[in-house]
Amino acid sequence: MQSRRRFLLTGTAAAAAALAWGGRLRAFAADTKPQDSFEVVHSDDEWHRLLNPVQFDVLRREGTERPYTSPLNDEHRAGTFECAGCKLTLFSSRTKFDSHTGWPSFWAPLDHAVKTRIDGSFGVVRTEVHCRRCGGHLGHVFDDGPKPTGLRYCMNGVAMNFTAGAA
Repeated sequence: MQSRRRFLLTGTAAAAAALAWGGRLRAFAADTKPQDSFEVVHSDDEWHRLLNPVQFDVLRREGTERPYTSPLNDEHRAGTFECAGCKLTLFSSRTKFDSHTGWPSFWAPLDHAVKTRIDGSFGVVRTEVHCRRCGGHLGHVFDDGPKPTGLRYCMNGVAMNFTAGAA
C-alpha cells in the first residue's frame, strides 16, 4: 500500500512540475501553426532538390541530427548563422555559447529571424523554433541558458550555414 501511495504522489508531482515548466516556456512562445504562410515556399520535390537528405529531414520533417555531429557545434569564429533552406540570417556568433549538449546553442536569435510554437510530441511540452521566412525547423528553445536572456536556443547545425566575418 505504501509503494502504491508513493507512486501516485510521485506521478502527480511530476505532472505538476511538467505543467509549470511548460507554462514558463509558453510565456515567450508565439504559437505558429504549420499551415502559416511563409515568404519562401517550395513543394517537397523542390525542397528535396535544394537540400541534402539530412537537411530535408530536419528542416522539413522536424527531425533532429545526432548530437556532436555538426561542425557548427565547434565553430567559434566571428560571423553569422543562416538558415540552410532560405539563407535568412538567424543568429550572431556573439550570442553563441557551449551548452555541452552536442548542438550549437545561442542565448538569443537576431530580431525577426525565428518563430516559435508549442511542441507536445513525445509527451513533453517544448518550444519549437522555426525560420521565420521558410518555416524550416531549426530546433528547440529552453529556459536553462545563460544571462542575459536565460534562454538556450538548441539548434540543429545541419539546419544552418555559417558565414565568417563581422557578427
